[in-house]
Amino acid sequence: MFRAVFFTGLLTVLGTGLISYFLVTQVTSGLYQERFDQVEIEATSGLSQGRQELQNIPSGERSEVEAAVREQMQQIAEGGNPQERDELLVPLEDGDNIFITDRGGRFIEDTDEVLSDELLEAVRSGSGQYYQPVSFTNAQGDVVPGVVFGVRVSTLPPGYNYGLFFVYDFSSVQDNVDFVFQAFLVASAVILLMNILIAAWVTRTVVRPVSQAAEVSERIADGQLDQRLAVVGEDEIARLGQSFNRMASTLQDQITQLANLSKMQQRFVSDVSHELRTPLSTVRIAADVLHESKDDFDPVSQRSAEILHHQVERFQALLSDLLEMSRFDAGAAELALSEVDLLELSKEVLATAKPLADRNGTPLYLVVQGQADQPGGFTAEVDRRRIDRILRNLVNNAIEHSESRPVDVVIASSPTAIAIAVRDHGVGMDPAEVAHVFDRFWRADPARARTTGGSGLGLSIATEDTRLHSGSLDAWGQKGQGACFRVVLPRRQAEPYRASPLALPPTYNPEDRQSITEDDLLPGHEVAYDRVHEQALYRKESS
Repeated sequence: MFRAVFFTGLLTVLGTGLISYFLVTQVTSGLYQERFDQVEIEATSGLSQGRQELQNIPSGERSEVEAAVREQMQQIAEGGNPQERDELLVPLEDGDNIFITDRGGRFIEDTDEVLSDELLEAVRSGSGQYYQPVSFTNAQGDVVPGVVFGVRVSTLPPGYNYGLFFVYDFSSVQDNVDFVFQAFLVASAVILLMNILIAAWVTRTVVRPVSQAAEVSERIADGQLDQRLAVVGEDEIARLGQSFNRMASTLQDQITQLANLSKMQQRFVSDVSHELRTPLSTVRIAADVLHESKDDFDPVSQRSAEILHHQVERFQALLSDLLEMSRFDAGAAELALSEVDLLELSKEVLATAKPLADRNGTPLYLVVQGQADQPGGFTAEVDRRRIDRILRNLVNNAIEHSESRPVDVVIASSPTAIAIAVRDHGVGMDPAEVAHVFDRFWRADPARARTTGGSGLGLSIATEDTRLHSGSLDAWGQKGQGACFRVVLPRRQAEPYRASPLALPPTYNPEDRQSITEDDLLPGHEVAYDRVHEQALYRKESS
């Protein structure tokens, strides 16, 4: 509203200013020209007659001639308006015998003020009538505009040339121009005020419903789906409000329908997962019995027992992941926060992944950027189980896709955050694959054989675990150059971090790599082998 009123006022000032300038100029020119035409006719007649009478004065004594000139000038003066015209008779030549000096008029005291050298020279050298616009001081002491008309009076006795001048006062024209200007100024002010009020009213009429629509939209976006606009009248704004309300109702119905469908899907997955646990447990017991007795079977039955055993365990892992995802979807996942040294945790994850890396011929390295003994070190307030799950998933994926090239785990910290990046140099990903890498059950190459098993939900679960920690999980990849996944976690859950301590992908010196062995496990831990995912895990002896 402020912008609309401001620009309306600005454009009104500019527009009325230009129009007023044009009109005042036209009015001024018209009034001046009309007055000039009147005085020009009067001056032509008066000057011609006065010149004739002055030139007809007979020669004689100086006193007699002067008396005759005064009498004739008195008669010329009586032929005009004494308040609007003054008459001057001035010598055009210098000499001792000039008997008529500057003859001042009734309200012209200083002839130099109205008679310029250019006008005097024109009258002296010419025989016609000449005029010039001037400004002079009148009897009241005000400077007013005027026009001077002059002719040459030749051979005035005793044979000298004089100039006869009529000075016309144009103050009445100036008064009319001032009045017109003031009228336009008042009219412009009224128009400006009126336009501002109209703009404010129109803007309020239009903007207020739009502002209300914006407020209602924000409330709807916050989840208050029952919010609606108040519709008044039948104009365009009212139709906009009706359309908005219909749209809001449609969105509410669709969102409610989708929410119900999502709840049904989540409940279905949760119920199916829970219901499958009992028969799956029974099947697993039977599979374990068959697997333990496989030595008594023929080779074909032995292979069948092994396949059944592994696939049942894989099915059980998939069922566990589905249950975890259902907890995320239901908002039931919670953090068990504690102070965890993420550097030590990274070492443990690499140590437990060492058997799988050796099996694939993949070197594992740790790159520490910064000092572990710096203030705060690499300690953060996190859920140890969930961060361990994230790192294990990323490291195992990197080993699977590294094609026996090195896998580096880079860790860095800042006062507000700790970042861990898992970088491999294998097959890599293109930008299209990076955009879908965190989707559930998505695989870059569906035909690619799984060497480490998995349910296809690992990165989705890692994303949800990171989100619970108010952190971020990002991916980068280039075909033939490898891939990199970066986890950024705040040191304190109540204090959001400002920026990631690591770039994506991170830059580091290969000479800073540290090899990881099983000796890097914390005391009280040992390496076990998880046959479900065919990977090494760690567990506490007390577990």
